[in-house]
Amino acid sequence: MNTVLTQPSAAPVIQALRSIGYNASTAISDLIDNCLDAKASLVNINFDYGDSDGMIRIIDNGFGMDEDMLQTAMNIGSKDPRAKRSTNELGRFGMGLKTASFSMGKRLSVLTKREGQYFERCWDLDHVSECNEWQLFTNIPEEVKVKMGEILEESGTIVCIDKLDRFMGYGGKRKLKETSYYNKVSRINRHLEFVFHSILEKNEVKMFINGKVIEPWDPFMRYHQNTIEGETQMLRINDNRIRVQYIILPHASNLSEPEYKKAGGYKGWRDHQGLYIYRENRLLYFGDWMGMFPKDAASQLARVRIDLPNTADSDWQVDIKKSGINLPEDAKKRLETISAIARKVSKDIFYFRTQTGSTNQTFKGSLNTWEQSGSEDGPQFILNRNHPILSELLKNLDDENAKLLNLYLKFVQLGSPSNIIDSPKVPEEQVQEVQDSQRELVIQFASSMLKLNVADKEEQLLNILLSQPAFDGLNRATLKAIITEANLFVSY
Repeated sequence: MNTVLTQPSAAPVIQALRSIGYNASTAISDLIDNCLDAKASLVNINFDYGDSDGMIRIIDNGFGMDEDMLQTAMNIGSKDPRAKRSTNELGRFGMGLKTASFSMGKRLSVLTKREGQYFERCWDLDHVSECNEWQLFTNIPEEVKVKMGEILEESGTIVCIDKLDRFMGYGGKRKLKETSYYNKVSRINRHLEFVFHSILEKNEVKMFINGKVIEPWDPFMRYHQNTIEGETQMLRINDNRIRVQYIILPHASNLSEPEYKKAGGYKGWRDHQGLYIYRENRLLYFGDWMGMFPKDAASQLARVRIDLPNTADSDWQVDIKKSGINLPEDAKKRLETISAIARKVSKDIFYFRTQTGSTNQTFKGSLNTWEQSGSEDGPQFILNRNHPILSELLKNLDDENAKLLNLYLKFVQLGSPSNIIDSPKVPEEQVQEVQDSQRELVIQFASSMLKLNVADKEEQLLNILLSQPAFDGLNRATLKAIITEANLFVSY
């Protein structure tokens, strides 16, 4: 097959890369991801407002880069998104450093240090546009390098963005005023304390913005005694294990005014409800039910956390900015079920304030109908008796009917094909030794059959008992001995 090698024109492609759709907050978040991938424990983000142009510097104490690594990092599209990544790695496309930086300014300078040795590179988009070639400078302009400062430790990296045309209007007629500039920085701070809250809460990484520590903001209010946490669910979606948990925030009546204001987040209570999707503890997406439900006031207490591994990026269609996502079809139905329960609990609390007077309230149990028992010699799977739907049903039954329902569920559990095991055969005439719990179960079941008029004769009752998978290991002589000893036919 005949082919021709083509190379895209640099100037128009660079301009297209500047318009992927970042805002300043998502761009800075993407640049911090690189620091975390470099195993940095300290990240400083500095915003300087200059007379004609500002400067953004992101400084980390990660492992730094040698010259080959730096050259690869500065290439456009330096990573195959299909390639297998290490656990906890946040980068995927090898584009974030360049596209995030270019979305704010026209010059990107990177100074890095590895094992005491410095390396540097610089993209200047004015130069690229002028020559229309992918010319990357191997040296940072001296006037920029002086402002970047030094790397004090043996390893680390400084990313510097200036010519901030899109961040502050450099080179245009409407340069951002200093007050507006730092208001923008303040909004970025709120975004970072939110997006990286799970990482910051571990206290393994410290982040600062203009010298001020970035404190994590927990959208789930886990510290509050009236917060309700559903049990974590593990879903398998396309060979990836996805962790899901719903959280219900306290009713406003249980919050002080500062707590209420802070919990609402920068979008407000109504717009912070919905799914919160994390990848490797880094927030990707939040504040929406993604087409499953509309937002409404009564559901504003419900927030559903979904944790993905980085191997799930393709299934969930995580974009370059790490701010766009789509639910896989296999996940929608299951997430819809969990979200529906969370919304119902939120509505109950919102309208009826059912949290009042309760402390440390939690919904125990999973949302699955079956759970693995963890037992090696008993049933392998057990029915979830703490399921919210079953709990609601039992609350509306009198004691007699509740007992009957529980007995039925016990036999559903024991009769599950997953729990039926082959029992050793015992001669029919030999009465076996039986545990008290199993003896009681035989009596309960037999009593129910007689009470409901399903059986009225001993032979008929024995045939029913022998047909139950729950009693598969018991022979006729043993079952007859149990019901005779219990005097069941005297009672009925």
